[in-house]
Amino acid sequence: MAEVPLLETRGITVRFGGHVAVKDVSLTVAPGTVTGLIGPNGAGKTTLFNTVTGLQKPTSGQVFLDGVDVTKLAPHKRANQGLARTFQRLELFVSLSVRDNLRVAGDIHKANSRNKIDVDAETDRLLELTGLTDVAHKDVSDIPTGRARVVEVARALMTNPRILLLDEPASGQTEQETEVFATMLTDLAAGGLGICLVEHDIPLVMKVCSTIHVLDYGAVLASGSPEKIRTDPAVIAAYIGTEEEAV
Repeated sequence: MAEVPLLETRGITVRFGGHVAVKDVSLTVAPGTVTGLIGPNGAGKTTLFNTVTGLQKPTSGQVFLDGVDVTKLAPHKRANQGLARTFQRLELFVSLSVRDNLRVAGDIHKANSRNKIDVDAETDRLLELTGLTDVAHKDVSDIPTGRARVVEVARALMTNPRILLLDEPASGQTEQETEVFATMLTDLAAGGLGICLVEHDIPLVMKVCSTIHVLDYGAVLASGSPEKIRTDPAVIAAYIGTEEEAV
């Protein structure tokens, strides 16, 4: 019997007036995997994320979490079912410390969940897991953008998600930070988390993703393994460029 995906979209279409932002997109995210979602700016990636999380109502199509249709559920109810995300534009409490950013998420999750976690202990665990212990006491406004991206990931993890949507999390990271971040994503997936990654850093996507979906003008242009996507003529022409650039 086939395993039920943690996340599935079926024929998602989103129209804004006469503009089709997302067109008949179907994809799945399995537990223990990192699934890539790439494409040019304006291809519909963030709109698809907004639809999955309930911030955008689809014109047609369905969203399933762990086999359950959540298309009509409010965002907070989807979050309670194990869905978390980060944003393309940083959405952090910049006047709070790194630690307190995580604690806020933990306190809210504890108040709205049956899982009564030890917020302090979980904060310490995630600070260590994400490599943020050394800046835990600093205000978010005082740390580099690349590390602030990691704070947003850590804050999302405070809600104990089963599905994590990451919207350009490596933006602003140095090459070394991206290497560390790639290892972290791989380790999180190995622990059973399902991750969907929107990212323009193609080498990162090729390194950590088992399956990649390419969007172009709102529609799926190609889907498959990194090897398949890297050499797909249509993908190279529309987005990646030469095969050498993809590598």
